[in-house]
Amino acid sequence: MMRLRAVIVLLAMVLAMLAVPARAAEHAVVLDIDGAIGPAVADYVVRELRGAAPSDVAVVVLRMNTPGGLDASMRQIISAILASPVPVVSYVAPSGARAASAGTYIAYASALAAMAPGTNIGAATPVALGGPMLPGGSAEQKQSQQNKTDESSDTETRKVVNDAIAYIRSLAALNGRNADWAADAVRSAVSLPAADALSLHVIDVIADDVPDLLRQIDGRTVKVAGKPERLATAGLDVTTVPPDWRTELLALVTNPNVAFILLLIGVYGLILEFFNPGAVAPGLIGAISLFVALYALALLPINYAGAALVLIGIGLMIAEAHIGAFGAIGVGGVAAFVIGSLMMFPSRAPGFALSYAVVIGTAICSAALFVVALAVLLRSRKRPVVTGSEALIGAAGEAVFWQGGEGRVRVKGEIWLARADAPLAVGSHVKVLDRDGLVLRVQPL
Repeated sequence: MMRLRAVIVLLAMVLAMLAVPARAAEHAVVLDIDGAIGPAVADYVVRELRGAAPSDVAVVVLRMNTPGGLDASMRQIISAILASPVPVVSYVAPSGARAASAGTYIAYASALAAMAPGTNIGAATPVALGGPMLPGGSAEQKQSQQNKTDESSDTETRKVVNDAIAYIRSLAALNGRNADWAADAVRSAVSLPAADALSLHVIDVIADDVPDLLRQIDGRTVKVAGKPERLATAGLDVTTVPPDWRTELLALVTNPNVAFILLLIGVYGLILEFFNPGAVAPGLIGAISLFVALYALALLPINYAGAALVLIGIGLMIAEAHIGAFGAIGVGGVAAFVIGSLMMFPSRAPGFALSYAVVIGTAICSAALFVVALAVLLRSRKRPVVTGSEALIGAAGEAVFWQGGEGRVRVKGEIWLARADAPLAVGSHVKVLDRDGLVLRVQPL
C-alpha cells in the first residue's frame, strides 16, 4: 500500500507539472548599433544574443545607425543572428539613420527588417582596404606594370564583389526578401529610402518607434534557427541593454587613433627605459601600452608596410640624435614616420581611418622630441668632462710628499703618484698636465 501511495503521489505531481503552461517570455531586448561596426560592436552583439534565453526574451531588436564597418565583425554578428534561438529584428532608427554597407547585410540576415521614416538602406559594395604600389623603372615598364596591376586589381575586385553578392543572396533567400535589389546594392552601391524599401520587399515594416514595431510584427511567422515561429510581441516590456564597460573599453582601444598613440607611447617608453636603465616608470608604461596597442592592431585592418615605416622613422630619428648627420637622417625619419602613419590605416574603411590631426600632432611631437634630444646631446658635448681620465687633466691639487722630481699629490680627494720638472714644496698647489697610467705629471701653480 505504501508503494502504491508513492506511485499515485508521483503521478499526481507529473500531471500537475504537465498541466501548468510554460511561462511566456515577457520582454523584448533592444541592442543599439550606433556607429561603425567593428570588433567592439561585434563582441557586444554576439554576447547579448548568446545570453538571450527564449524563456525570458521574446525578441531581440537591433536598432541600427551605421555607415558600415569591417567584414569580419559583420560576419560574426550575422553568424550569431542565424544561430540565435530568439528572433532577431533589425530596425534602422531613429529618423535620419542609415544602414549602409555592413548594416544592409545584417538587416537581410535578420528574421524581420524594419526602418523608421526618414531612413535609408543600401550601398553594400565591399571596399578593398589595400592599394597597389608601382615599382620603379622606365615609363614603358611602369605602364606595363600599371596595366598588369589594373587587370589583377579588376580580377580581385570581381572576386570580392561576386562573393558579396552570393553571400547577400543567400541571406535574402533565408527570409524571402528581394535578392535582385540586394545584388544591385552590392554591385552598384544603390540605396533606398524606407518607403521604397518596403515597396520593393527589402524590409518588412516601417515603424515610428520600438513599441510601434512590436505592435506591427505581432502574430507574424518568421524563421528562427531554421524553424518557423509565430511572434507574440504585443504589449511586451522593452528593455534596452546598452554597451557595458567591456564594450566601451574595447571600442576605445580599437579606435585607430588611440591604438596608434598607444603604439607610440609603448615604443618611446621602452626606448627611454633602455637609455635610462632603472627608471622603471617609462619601461612599465611603455610595455603595457605596447601590448594593448598590439592587441588592438591584431583586431584592426592595418597596412603592415605602413607600420614598418613608422617604426623605421622612429629609429632614424633616434639614430640622428646619436650619429649627428646634420639632420639628414632625422628629416628622413620624420618623412618615413608621416608616410607610414598615412599608410598604416586604410582611409576607405568606414569609421576606421586615422585622423590627419593625430598624424600631424604625433609627427610634430616626435620631431620635437628628436630636436630636444639632439640639442641636449650637443650641449652635453660642450660641457667639461667630470669623470674618467680626462677629468684629471687641468685639475688642481696639493703636494703631500715630494722628493727630487717625484712625490705624491692629492687631487680630487685621492692620492696619486706624481712627477714634475722642478722640485715642489709640501703643501704647494699644483696643476695636472697629463697622466701616464697611475702617475700624474704636474706643475706648480
